[in-house]
Amino acid sequence: MPRIAIIDRDKCIKEKCGYICQKVCPGVQMGDDTVTVDADGFPVISEILCTGCGICPKKCPVDCITIINLVEEGGVKMHQYGVNSFRLYGMPLPQKGVVGLIGKNGIGKSTALKILAQSIEPNLGDYAKPPSMEEVIAKVPKELGYYFKNLGEKKIKVSLKPQNVDKIPSLFGGKVKDLLAKTDERGALPEAIRLFELENIMERRLLQISGGELQRVAIAAAYCKDADLYYFDEPASYLDIYQRLRVARALKELAETKNVIVVEHDLALFDYLSDYVYVFFGQENAYGMVSRLKNTRAGVNEYLRGFLREENIRFRDHEILFDRSAQALTSKKTRFSYPALSRKLGGFQFKAKAGDLHEAEIIGVVGRNATGKSTFVRMLAGVEKNDGDEVGLSMRVSYKPQYIQAQAGVSVGELFASSKLDAMVFEQARSKLNVESLMDKDLEHLSGGELQRVAIVLALSQDADLYLLDEPSAFLDVEQRLHLAKLVHNLVENSKKTAFVVDHDLVLIDAISTRVMVFEGEPGVSGMASAPTDKRTGLNQFLKEVDITLRRDPETYRPRINKADSALDREQKAAGEYYYYDAQKD
Repeated sequence: MPRIAIIDRDKCIKEKCGYICQKVCPGVQMGDDTVTVDADGFPVISEILCTGCGICPKKCPVDCITIINLVEEGGVKMHQYGVNSFRLYGMPLPQKGVVGLIGKNGIGKSTALKILAQSIEPNLGDYAKPPSMEEVIAKVPKELGYYFKNLGEKKIKVSLKPQNVDKIPSLFGGKVKDLLAKTDERGALPEAIRLFELENIMERRLLQISGGELQRVAIAAAYCKDADLYYFDEPASYLDIYQRLRVARALKELAETKNVIVVEHDLALFDYLSDYVYVFFGQENAYGMVSRLKNTRAGVNEYLRGFLREENIRFRDHEILFDRSAQALTSKKTRFSYPALSRKLGGFQFKAKAGDLHEAEIIGVVGRNATGKSTFVRMLAGVEKNDGDEVGLSMRVSYKPQYIQAQAGVSVGELFASSKLDAMVFEQARSKLNVESLMDKDLEHLSGGELQRVAIVLALSQDADLYLLDEPSAFLDVEQRLHLAKLVHNLVENSKKTAFVVDHDLVLIDAISTRVMVFEGEPGVSGMASAPTDKRTGLNQFLKEVDITLRRDPETYRPRINKADSALDREQKAAGEYYYYDAQKD
């Protein structure tokens, strides 16, 4: 039976533990070189000699070893990063239209895009002596070999929008207009400026713009290149729902004449954007496999069920389920009230109507970027002042900000140990969001998704009356977002507490909210927040402004965006029901 051995070198303490993994290995005790030590002092596990007994993962004091038995490798091993490191089996291929790649974080989607874009040369698992591209072409499936051959002969060109756009300013520190002029190979810059709303930032330097602005610049730069294949890695990050839909429509239009592949964790946007789907499965940061090509609805539903029908593979021991009936407020007992709020920040004016907060409720906060959502939660948290009277809420608040700063020289375990946490909530939260494996890592060395999960666990584990989560879905995958929804529901229902969740992911807002606040206004100029209202009324108002309608998938009940001007879209708009059509059937 083939197996994979993974050693997380960021956690391994090498000689400090006396190489326990080597000492307890039955193979080593029998005289085999099953576990050796390399020149850098790290243990190396031979995947050929390893019997998969499972002793070394259990005995490792820092939990840095993973041994995985594979019943079937599921295709060609396309790439391996190094000894006992992540490897990817199989590859997606572009098709006519938009191809979506769906799967959890750390499963190989970005690696696949980098291979397709020639940012990474595939080594077929031979990291010590990588094969030539001619050897790769000879060993991979014919269609994939044909793709690599055409790419190598420059018969096709690729444009890649990378996942980590925050690195762009360090690579190109000039003005926005200079970067876009440099990448505009097909005369599409005027169109891109309009599509991605860049008119007001063209003269600004990349180091001076926000995350959302930088994301739109990165998308525009990739869009303007003259290519045959366009690859976009997580284009929705930092964007509001209006901007996400504008990007989706632009990419769908681009796909009418070009081939487009997209990686995205906003499930409603992913479904709306994709024509076909590849499902990525495996074990996070260990190995990834790629399914056969599927139509969008079947691919997404099979991913949610954790079972690939054609391949006859179950890759998750549970289904991801959605409630057929939208979450609704179950208690009308008021716990707190807040007054009308106002705040002037430079040229921006924000106002919020007074509202009541009930026990055991989660208020979803929706609206455009730069209309005051973060300002509002900071005012409730006491971080931002009210221009009028004091807010005067006599309650304990736990606040997870939009942007998270990592403390230098502090490990995840030390952060939790130094905080007063509810032990029961903490154990549940860190298990659901898979934080146990991060306990020995320093905060400053965490990825964006890891840092987000740590911040969420810390916020939810505080003993508070009100929980404020500002854009918690950022950098989380689909599964983690829905785990988050269940965690928050369990917390507020069991403790009768209250929570606000600010987010742009419609699936998360639908899954997590019992009531809704809608923010309106002109971004960067003015913002107005409604009082919390019932979920159907609030989301109906918001979706009408966005000009989209939602339906539920008949099998999984997940929210799906109707195709613009489709029969159902027209019917729902005529009935004034943007948030699902029949309340009795929700």
